[in-house]
Amino acid sequence: MVDLEMDEGLAVITIDRPHARNAISLETMDQFDKALDGAEGASALAITGAGDRAFVSGGDLKELSALRTEREAGAMAWRMRSICDRIAGFSGPTIAALNGHALGGGAEVAVAADIRLAADDIKIGFNQVTLEIMPAWGGAERLVALVGFSKALLLAGTGMILTAQEAQRSGLVDHLIPRESFAAESRKIAKALAHRPAGEIKRVMRGVTTTEAVSAFARLWVSDEHWTAADKVMKRDK
Repeated sequence: MVDLEMDEGLAVITIDRPHARNAISLETMDQFDKALDGAEGASALAITGAGDRAFVSGGDLKELSALRTEREAGAMAWRMRSICDRIAGFSGPTIAALNGHALGGGAEVAVAADIRLAADDIKIGFNQVTLEIMPAWGGAERLVALVGFSKALLLAGTGMILTAQEAQRSGLVDHLIPRESFAAESRKIAKALAHRPAGEIKRVMRGVTTTEAVSAFARLWVSDEHWTAADKVMKRDK
């Protein structure tokens, strides 16, 4: 099951398959796609897993083992890659809230997001090589962009599993949160990113002209939200 929750401009998609450690099946892909349809228009998007054991544990091997031809394998890879591409291309900030381990395809889902928040006891790894395969959902290319070619090749080529602390030091994870406060703190950060300026900041960071960047600032400057916030600061500083 894939759940969608709307919370004041924040869309939260939760992979909820506890019996399979939130592994991705073909049906999960269909539900994920529909959840992304429902999230369109949200100011920010957060993706997480149910429970505290797994964010996403990769593809559901029990089901996906039925795919025996190159054509079937390629179709599956394209299907899930298109979903990860939708996460990466979402208009507002996207957050992977790593409530549990993110392994194989789960790590690929994680790096499709703009930001990775992680509980401090999780592990993450591109360990597809243990099955004599490789990342196929766009994760290899995105891993290079995050940590550089040599480190990405080391991680994906050996299947090395990183602790949360190692992942943060490598640049694979952006922020660690104590397990006991993870749910509340990760939601607080995600909701902060759902505020209007964060979406404009993302758009500018993706690459716009100087004129477009200045125009984005000017639009925010004249907004009611800016002047309400500015009035509060000026009253506080009197």
